Amino acid sequence: MNGTDNALFRLGDALTARLPRAQWAVDQVATDATWLPRLAPHLPVPVPVPVAVGRPGGDYPWPWTVVPWLEGRNPETGQDLVGLAVDLAGFVRAMMAIDPMGGPVKEGIQRGVPLVQRDELTRRSIAALGDRIDGRAVTAAWDEAMAADEWPGPPVWLHGDLLEGNLLVDRGRLTGVIDFGGLGRGDPAVEVRPGWSLFDARARAAYREALGFDEATWVRGWAWMLSGSLYWLADLWDSISEDDREGTIRYIDYIVRHRHD
Repeated sequence: MNGTDNALFRLGDALTARLPRAQWAVDQVATDATWLPRLAPHLPVPVPVPVAVGRPGGDYPWPWTVVPWLEGRNPETGQDLVGLAVDLAGFVRAMMAIDPMGGPVKEGIQRGVPLVQRDELTRRSIAALGDRIDGRAVTAAWDEAMAADEWPGPPVWLHGDLLEGNLLVDRGRLTGVIDFGGLGRGDPAVEVRPGWSLFDARARAAYREALGFDEATWVRGWAWMLSGSLYWLADLWDSISEDDREGTIRYIDYIVRHRHD
């Protein structure tokens, strides 16, 4: 099996080998081996704590890991995901409550930095997209986000990439969370992501209530989704399919129109 960052090879019934597919994914080997054993005891569901770290060899140039195979299926849109939303909020809150332990802090324009550090990039993306999007409405939404208060506390632990492909469920409840390539400490607003990428309005409302985030953090959350989509669309416009362009434009419009729901 291949993901964006890693190739996965099942080892019997209980283990999986994860081999980075590109240089940018190599650092996760050390991050997972260092931090997941320390975080896992504090989390409500299993995570893929490495049981071994492999060395480069033969024609393969990078370190790699062996992790437990975690049972479950990825959730799908269209299902009743309210229970999952509540469970996932509990996972996020548990991550946030773990002692910092000197863990890595997000920097640059990485997910989890103060949102203002994405301002120039986001406005540049809006300008580059021109009349392909509703620039006036998108700019108004972004201006609103820029007026929101920043995270007032110290950086907290984040998964950073709570896509449906990184969530495992059984009968609608969370059974595991995988792929900690975005792991680090920062503003937890980025964990709002599944509210806009996976959940319908009912599950999103349950997720928001269970997270207990204040209004400013929720605003920064949808703004992170907006910023990432705008940058991706502007940067890759000429290399992605028409379906991907249209789908991302619809997603941007959905966030802008429903951000106050």
